[in-house]
Amino acid sequence: MVQTILIPMLLGFSVFMSGMKLMELALHRMAGPYLTRILERSTATPIHGLAIGTVTTAFLQSSTAVTVIAIGMVNAGLLTFPRTLGIILGTNIGTCITTELIGLNLNKLALPLLIASIVMWLATAILGELKWFPAIRSASWLTSLRFSSVVLCGFALLLTGMAMMQGVGQAVQESTFFTWFLDKADDSLWWGLAAGAILTAAVHSSAAVIGIIMGFVTLGAMPIELGIAVVLGANIGTCATALLASVGGTKAGQYVAWSHVVLNAGGALLFMPFIGELETFSAWISSSNATQIAHTQTIFNVLSSLIALPFCYLGIFRKLEPLSKHP
Repeated sequence: MVQTILIPMLLGFSVFMSGMKLMELALHRMAGPYLTRILERSTATPIHGLAIGTVTTAFLQSSTAVTVIAIGMVNAGLLTFPRTLGIILGTNIGTCITTELIGLNLNKLALPLLIASIVMWLATAILGELKWFPAIRSASWLTSLRFSSVVLCGFALLLTGMAMMQGVGQAVQESTFFTWFLDKADDSLWWGLAAGAILTAAVHSSAAVIGIIMGFVTLGAMPIELGIAVVLGANIGTCATALLASVGGTKAGQYVAWSHVVLNAGGALLFMPFIGELETFSAWISSSNATQIAHTQTIFNVLSSLIALPFCYLGIFRKLEPLSKHP
């Protein structure tokens, strides 16, 4: 079990997370100088916050990063708690881009993308050393191209890590623990919800957990209904990082983290009785099991955010404005 499951899974997860962090850091370096300004100026209403949260999360490929940034800005007094409500809704929508890309099964492109990223980076390094063309060395597009090559490298590593983790599917399917889990889940899909929440809270990446589930469902090792339950649980588990980031902060910052919990946990509990309907609708959109899981994640997050959006306009949140301004 250690050689066939644990070691390959840990190696694949390490490569996957390295790719995610490379993408996040490179994109943050590109957008960092503008991100705080955009969040501060463009969140006047929850609908504006939702749009900005969606775009910035889709760009940074990390809902956790945007949520933690929002908590930090609230703690620093740059944003008020009511103005972050829309951002939190938007982060859940924007994060679906990652799972949709994984669902496209682009693993075969990992090596070509990695080679292309290395060639791009070397080209920027060579151009940056040209002493005869100072205009090229100082050009802003050269820096953007270099960061883009790092993003491409991160995406290639992400695909590679996902392929490594999904490769243990057959061994997992034959394990005693997995058989026990499937037997329990046959009695209640709530086991899948709990498993998704615990795994995601432990690894701090819902995309990694959902990607693994895509592999299991594709191999037939896991029923798609159970896969959807795990996806719903993963959305609860992703709140763990935000809660950790809010520890020791202001009350307003803690409100941001707990609003994330309420949204994701409330949405998961709301949609648990409708797993059959989610499966039917996603199957209508796509015949691939992997993309059905990705579409389910998207449908769940979009509907949850739209359902919660009107509540963000309640007057009770406006009364919290003074508390947010004076932590």
